[in-house]
Amino acid sequence: MPSTERDDAGDFGLLDPLWAGRSIASMTSDAAVLAALLRFEVALATVTAPDGVATSIAQVGAQLDGDLDPAAIAAEARAGGNPVIPFLAALRSRLDPDAAHWLHRGATSQDALDTALVMIARDAVAVLLIDATVAARKLAAQAETHRATVITGRTLTQTATPTTLGLKLAGWAWSLARSIAALRAAAAALPVQLGGASGTLAAFTASGVDGVSVATRLASTLRLAEPVAPWHVLRSPITRLADALVELVDSLGTIGRNVAALARVGELDDGADGGSSTMPHKSNPVRAVLLVSAATRAPFLGAALHAAAVTVDERPDGAWHSEWSTLRDLLRLAGGAAATGLELADGLRVHTSVIAANVAAAADDLLAESAKFGGAATPADYLGSADELTTRMLAAVEEELS
Repeated sequence: MPSTERDDAGDFGLLDPLWAGRSIASMTSDAAVLAALLRFEVALATVTAPDGVATSIAQVGAQLDGDLDPAAIAAEARAGGNPVIPFLAALRSRLDPDAAHWLHRGATSQDALDTALVMIARDAVAVLLIDATVAARKLAAQAETHRATVITGRTLTQTATPTTLGLKLAGWAWSLARSIAALRAAAAALPVQLGGASGTLAAFTASGVDGVSVATRLASTLRLAEPVAPWHVLRSPITRLADALVELVDSLGTIGRNVAALARVGELDDGADGGSSTMPHKSNPVRAVLLVSAATRAPFLGAALHAAAVTVDERPDGAWHSEWSTLRDLLRLAGGAAATGLELADGLRVHTSVIAANVAAAADDLLAESAKFGGAATPADYLGSADELTTRMLAAVEEELS
């Protein structure tokens, strides 16, 4: 039964404001994992069991949903090393003997949990890509607006040559759009998992059933890709997703770091008006800061998933187990970063008078390259090629997002 006491072990994102309170939190919650496990079991029964069994499992699962205590299931999972075992025990105890007989038949715990996490990832990515796509389009629109806004170019923290704010913004939009395309492809390729105890589909074969056909129908039912074979120890679906998630967070982190740097000199701000607990004059670029925070953490989560992909036997001893919370953390970072990136893109404020003043103050340095070769250029003379590059980048943004 659900606990009536306050659950102080719950993770609400108190130390992770990037994703706290956002849709990605509920989509990756413990309750969401249990719901996804039920979806797997119902779908498996749908394609293997006699008529009516899947409906019975679904109905009992729906009734059980209000009684399941994720904290209790989590504690019971220690005994078998994964949450599928106590989840199935709770579900089976409510089923009639015939439905209980067909529940989870031919599958193993990894089939259920891999497929559940894949479904959660697919659905979470679909939502975060909406935020990321709108953010990319807003940045592209800003780039169009500021095609002719000359800004101080800086390399290695020092004044370089003039560039345009339009080119800078178009570059952010292009990088983000490319990562969106990569993530869309990785999510679309996420496959169902079904292999049985040792990844051979033997339980189906022993019953005179074509296990490959079952996997095909299961993939169709759950709207997942069909794998060539079970991938219990072949983890590229996870690492490819992780790489795409990290790429997305990288792109958003680059935007955040640049906005924070330009806020330092008063040229841009992220519209957050972040306050301080002690200094009332401050307007901290908290959206930019949170994006940098996400980008600082995400690569290590991706690396951990690559480390877990080095497997042994027909089920690895610990590597697979290390994936679960790591993948969830990475999804939460990416989801929070996409939502924050959209807020930043929507609220981005350009202080053209400060930009112009900084260009004028640094004019001698900005034009040093031209003077070295006997030229007499002005900052505006640098607009031509920058404008052409902006056009190319904005066209590429549309291509990637289409």
